Amino acid sequence: MTRLRHSARAAVLEEKEGPFVWQDIEIDDPRPDEVLVRMVATGICATDAHVRRQQMPVPLPVVLGHEGAGVVERVGSAVAGLEPGDHVVLSYHSCGRCPSCVSAHPAYCDLAWEANFAAARLDGTQGLHRTGAELHGHFFGQSSFATHALTHRRNTVKIPSDIPLELAAPLGCGLQTGAGTVLQAFSASPGVSIGVIGVGAVGLAAVMAGNVVGARAVVAVDVDATRLDLARDLGATHVIDVRNTVDLSATLRDVTPRGLDIVLETSGRAENLTAAVDSLAPRGRVGIVTFEQGAGGVVTSPQLALGRSVHGIAQGDAVSPLFLTTLADLYRAGRFPIDRLVTPYDSDDINQAFDDAAAGRVVKAVLRFPR
Repeated sequence: MTRLRHSARAAVLEEKEGPFVWQDIEIDDPRPDEVLVRMVATGICATDAHVRRQQMPVPLPVVLGHEGAGVVERVGSAVAGLEPGDHVVLSYHSCGRCPSCVSAHPAYCDLAWEANFAAARLDGTQGLHRTGAELHGHFFGQSSFATHALTHRRNTVKIPSDIPLELAAPLGCGLQTGAGTVLQAFSASPGVSIGVIGVGAVGLAAVMAGNVVGARAVVAVDVDATRLDLARDLGATHVIDVRNTVDLSATLRDVTPRGLDIVLETSGRAENLTAAVDSLAPRGRVGIVTFEQGAGGVVTSPQLALGRSVHGIAQGDAVSPLFLTTLADLYRAGRFPIDRLVTPYDSDDINQAFDDAAAGRVVKAVLRFPR
């Protein structure tokens, strides 16, 4: 039996480091556990850029995008809690059955790679099609660089309809990662001291989360004076411009002589990982949320004395249907000002948006689709 398909347009990446080209595609009608979402907006994340450069071996040609937000058009027969017209944010995908998933840590799903980076459904099939050529989709269970996305019930999160979808879109990955590291993965409590190395979207989300939790010190580190000013506006108590610093760990300890309780390393620079560990207080923790460039940082056993530790963190260890609702509530209360981070672009300008994001001209580029 031929399945019903829906017409859409998608920004297709054909080759490594190539441009995104808008093409006509078809999308399958949702399976029982799937949802068809009309995209209103989608953020551009560093992970999309990593795949474009093939630093992550996602198969090409592919439709990327994993910070989508839109309106539900159709739901599968087994989908509960969602109906056409609902406003939703899309997040990462997971299997829902492995030990990590059933213990409320789906970001560490046993099938995390297959669910998010294999560019296919977990059973290996494709729901995105084009005439005369192969096409890979289901990136992060969504492929949101398209006018419509075929998602799964597990990664489609209903949000209040009064939140602008172009602001809500980045919640699904970058902002969830930064804020979740502070609030979820490390369960920060009032009075904690936090260092944030690299204040792009992820780092600034961590700064805002530190302000939410009542941290006594939030130290923002970067090479961009404008972003450091923004970090201060968003709650950083101290800022450090690395260009004016010879020894970052020593400068961090000048701020907090005992050391920092939490450091979030988002820059991907090996020397910053070393500095992050050196700046920790006893029992302090470093969270790594990015790829380390080059040979990687060196962490020695003496550095980890007194209970210090280094953690790789995915998606802030957040259960998206719960945590994104929390972030949405914080935004509505004026405590998580997403609007300070977002620069909107028309979807046709996707390549310019990528260029501006890579050059650091914007904090979070968000594509808006025509209504």
